[in-house]
Amino acid sequence: MTIIIKDIIDALTTPIGVVPDSVDQLLFGNPRSIVKGIAVTFMATQQVLEKASRLGTNLIITHEGVFYSHYHSKSALVEDPVYDAKKRFIADSDLAIFRFHDGIHRHRPDGIMEGLLRSLGWEAFVTEHLPAASVVNLPISTVGEVAEHVKKRLGIETLRAVGDLSMACRRIGLLAGYRGGGELAIPLFERHKLDLILYGEGPEWETPEYARDAVDLGLGKALLVLGHLESEQPGMKLLADRLRSLFPVIPVHFLTVDPVFRIV
Repeated sequence: MTIIIKDIIDALTTPIGVVPDSVDQLLFGNPRSIVKGIAVTFMATQQVLEKASRLGTNLIITHEGVFYSHYHSKSALVEDPVYDAKKRFIADSDLAIFRFHDGIHRHRPDGIMEGLLRSLGWEAFVTEHLPAASVVNLPISTVGEVAEHVKKRLGIETLRAVGDLSMACRRIGLLAGYRGGGELAIPLFERHKLDLILYGEGPEWETPEYARDAVDLGLGKALLVLGHLESEQPGMKLLADRLRSLFPVIPVHFLTVDPVFRIV
């Protein structure tokens, strides 16, 4: 059976329906091309592109954009040697790239969040899935113990923390990706009676400063910041697993992305 790129895209997007103003699109490649192999990744970095090419895949499914911006239409037109070299490699390697960002977040539960919860082993503890967050009720532990569990399960060397690591916590809110801003995250503490919030990324002067003031006021709140990549990569791994089940005749690879920052 011949499977073309459009078949893969349809399998991903049809169950969700139309997403208004979506950034999800085939950024490079011909939708009628036959699929030889699929590489699923959080971000199509140059390292990922090169590895995908070596593996003989010709379709990359990436969560984030290729050119350092949420919106491809503007960023792809930038004249810059890094942009030019990357575009040239994509063309020379005959790689098709499909961005799958909004659609996977539209799943209920959110497909990225589902992957994070599975990786943490917390699926059974979920009490509520919200559009942009999930709430879990864990057996009582400390913030420090939760941090160690997260690092071990996600393979993260370091986390950033606000609050008392010895504080007992049970009710935790999780927000994957860039959802740590104060407007979204701060109300969750009171609305859902949370002890701790874990999120991927957000402005440092919003939710972290709220958590710091809460501690200084004796109100016992804590925050763990995972990193954008670290919080969303498990969801793309889950997507790769599901694509293997949907298309067993096609090689499907999950290509991890290394953390972008080093601690020096």
